[in-house]
Amino acid sequence: MQEMLNEYIVEQALIVIPVLLVLGTFIKSTPKIKDWTIPYILLVLGVLFTVALMGFNVDAIIQGVLVSGAAVFSNQLYKQAKNKDVA
Repeated sequence: MQEMLNEYIVEQALIVIPVLLVLGTFIKSTPKIKDWTIPYILLVLGVLFTVALMGFNVDAIIQGVLVSGAAVFSNQLYKQAKNKDVA
């Protein structure tokens, strides 16, 4: 997984992944926000953060999509590993 991250996501944008994971945890604990909207919120935040880091260009937007996907994917891997005995 680390090689894949380094191959597609620039080092400058890697810091956004843990930020999005933490924000996703806080958003999930907000009762008025439905769970299905969290990935969309994280996508918008990821793009905004990478644009702030890298400037407004196509590469920054692509990096925002990639880091958002990595954060949501990481969260799902954690949840699946934690709950593997349940199913």
